[in-house]
Amino acid sequence: MMTNLEQTLANMTKAELMTLARAAGLTGRSSMTRDQLRAALADHLAAPRSHTGPSAGPQPADERCSRRAGDHRCGLPALSGGELCALHGADLRDEVQPIAGRLGFDQWPALLRQLRLATYDTDPLGLDPVIAEMAWHVANLMYHDYFRVTVSGAQHVPAAGAGVLAANHAGAALPWDALMLSAAVANEPDVPRRLRLIGTEIFNMLPFVSHLYRKSGGAYASRSDAMWILDQGYLLGVFPEGVAGFQKAQKQAYQTQRFGRGGFADLAMRAGAPIVPVAIVGSEETHPVVFTSARLARLVRLVFPEQRVDELAVWLNLIPLPVKWHIEFLEPIDVGAATDRPDRLAVLEIAEEVRSRVQAALDRLVSQRRSIF
Repeated sequence: MMTNLEQTLANMTKAELMTLARAAGLTGRSSMTRDQLRAALADHLAAPRSHTGPSAGPQPADERCSRRAGDHRCGLPALSGGELCALHGADLRDEVQPIAGRLGFDQWPALLRQLRLATYDTDPLGLDPVIAEMAWHVANLMYHDYFRVTVSGAQHVPAAGAGVLAANHAGAALPWDALMLSAAVANEPDVPRRLRLIGTEIFNMLPFVSHLYRKSGGAYASRSDAMWILDQGYLLGVFPEGVAGFQKAQKQAYQTQRFGRGGFADLAMRAGAPIVPVAIVGSEETHPVVFTSARLARLVRLVFPEQRVDELAVWLNLIPLPVKWHIEFLEPIDVGAATDRPDRLAVLEIAEEVRSRVQAALDRLVSQRRSIF
């Protein structure tokens, strides 16, 4: 039987737990999963003087993964009731869970060892679960302690099967909204899942960036990549505004641009996957745009001819401002059974419905905000 304290903590969202952990001064909170936060808070609130930090730790030596690579044993903590670790005994292409037993930068040596041993496989799109988890640690640092993201509607994220998450886009300098959205899907729902984000051409053209992007779970903005993700029953993340949303001027902040030609809705209808509209507030002020320049865009196209950009934003600051973010997952839109020939008019109607829902949520959230910080 759970105590009243444990029941209260069990009903709290990850954001509420983080707020409580911050107020309690718990160290290491950014590296904790929801269950670890609940356990650490229960320990702290029940016996504050005896609290020494996160309750989760490495598994005993006899509960380590039995997988071997030549003369080297894996050594990662085994999953409960099994002989293999999460890296070798779970499908980390869809679910997300700490490979080394818990999250945190102090786990990087163990992860780098697994990267060197190479005893696991990447998926057809290049996802490397070890590199993806290391990116998750970086995202969590920004998510919890820098942008202090709060989330509502996490119950609308599909717990299983394919789904399309369509959000408004902004950023100007770096796609922080993509990173924060993937962190929210990994941290907040009761079933933490991996969000496979679709990126524009430039993420697949820059040295090192393209490699890291693929290894972290990103996908190219092509129908084949997107349909593979949905056919496998994974979550697809899209920003239908594209470059027009990412590079828009500050005076157009939180005014959604046209959601393309409805390509994301077409994909969802072909896969029979629900569409979850997502409203993101905070991304527009992270790198405020001073002005946009068509001349700079032409220079970019000289270097990257395939990059579709008509105007390039010139932003105010190189370092992102510590703006407080809010992400709201709206009620899913059911597109019906999968079909090989979606009706074109229906595609456009669904795309516009998603855009209007996101815009209405943005208007409400911005009006309720008292300060960007």
